[in-house]
Amino acid sequence: MRTKQVKDWMTAKVITVSSHSTLPDAYWLMLENEIRRLPVVDDGTLVGMVTIDDLRRAEPPAGAGLDLVKINDRLSKMTIRQMMTKEVKTISSAASLMDAARLMLKHRISALPVLDKNKLVGIITESDIFRAFVELVEKMRKNADKNILCC
Repeated sequence: MRTKQVKDWMTAKVITVSSHSTLPDAYWLMLENEIRRLPVVDDGTLVGMVTIDDLRRAEPPAGAGLDLVKINDRLSKMTIRQMMTKEVKTISSAASLMDAARLMLKHRISALPVLDKNKLVGIITESDIFRAFVELVEKMRKNADKNILCC
């Protein structure tokens, strides 16, 4: 099994979006890359996080009325800055998977941007934690099966 540090399980090639990007741009970026969350980065600095659910829940600014053309127009011009979470929990690449899992559980979040020296170096998600768990359990089972067969 790989080590139990975040750096060994995180995705290092992180797809990001600018806070000035529009809702449709971010939405299509997520769909095309089959991801559910985007760290928001401006000038190399993490400034927020946006999820596919945030985008799906977006409501047009007041004044659009019930006119579908106006609603669509306003939604297409909304920026990520208007809907992103600004206070983002992060973790270091040297942190343990257990620390990452605890932080996600405590704050009820599904991903943590990974920062080293205030630079985004990856993202770890609940799926990454599940993969590590499955690998660990499979390894334990194999060892248990060996012990049963040999002894």
